[in-house]
Amino acid sequence: MVSNSKANGETSDKMMCSVSLSSSRNAANERHNHSSFSFLSYVKYEHLIAGVSGGVVSTLVLHPLDLLKIRLAVNDGQVVTRPRYHGLTNALTTIFRDEGIRGLYRGVTPNCWGAGAAWGFYFLFYNTIKAYMLEDTNTVHLGPDKHMLAAAEAGVLTLVMTNPIWVVKTRLCLQYGNEQLYLPSSKRYSGMRDAFKKVYKHEGITGFYKGFVPGIIGVSHGAFQFMAYEELKKIYLKKYNLSPDVKLGTFEYLSFAALSKLFAASITYPYQVVRARLQDQHNEYKGLIDVIRKTWRLEGIKGFYKGIVPNLLRVVPATALTFIVYENMQHFLRDLREGKKTLSS
Repeated sequence: MVSNSKANGETSDKMMCSVSLSSSRNAANERHNHSSFSFLSYVKYEHLIAGVSGGVVSTLVLHPLDLLKIRLAVNDGQVVTRPRYHGLTNALTTIFRDEGIRGLYRGVTPNCWGAGAAWGFYFLFYNTIKAYMLEDTNTVHLGPDKHMLAAAEAGVLTLVMTNPIWVVKTRLCLQYGNEQLYLPSSKRYSGMRDAFKKVYKHEGITGFYKGFVPGIIGVSHGAFQFMAYEELKKIYLKKYNLSPDVKLGTFEYLSFAALSKLFAASITYPYQVVRARLQDQHNEYKGLIDVIRKTWRLEGIKGFYKGIVPNLLRVVPATALTFIVYENMQHFLRDLREGKKTLSS
């Protein structure tokens, strides 16, 4: 009898332990599912659409300056088959003379795809992460460190998705009108689709991720920019006692975007030179360290800032235009969505 009682007691304890463990697992699964669902609830489509719109508009307007920046960035004097430029004005006149207006728009198609996708996904990821952080910390405004973290996370996710487009864009921008006899057919591209096919055929999937490491480093650029933008916006809203969701004027958005971009670009520009040189089909570098070492040895500190003038002339107004289009579009789409909710209720 004692033996049976012990056995029954042990069996009962095991059953209770099993039930308790099962309940714990179910509770954990429920928390996980709730957490996943809760995070997804912060995703708002207007950020994606508004970001794509802003990126495409600014790219179409200012692509020639982007092309000038790329060509000056790789202008290291080591490749004899391509033109050597002596400054911004000389580059502009040389390209226009040798290649015409179409030369200034080489690579515009992948640039539009890349900029649209990059800005769209960046704004989508950033605002989703930011909204989740605000709910998690139960605050109205995040601090500079949280803004930088949200922007960095959004930047990494976006880069993974868009780096192949940037490789193709860079290579199309670096096709010169007079070099068809010098490059092998595997490195001459008739357009965006042809470039994707040839890069994949001759270099594999790794070819699409050249420049990815400096791109990861460049995530700091977006982190600095969005942190500065949010802080400027926060200071303005506090000064005038305005709600975080209020729609501001065009001048305010333009000022915040231009100042934040100028701040970020001046700090992080060297990585763009390194990335462009890694993606350049005319040179064969062994990797990130090799580019940095050769640039420093042959050109000094100035080599890391080649093309910064056309870059600033492009990115500051481009970012201002992107943010103006984005902010107005996302407010319009948000009001439209909330208006539909009101009507349906």
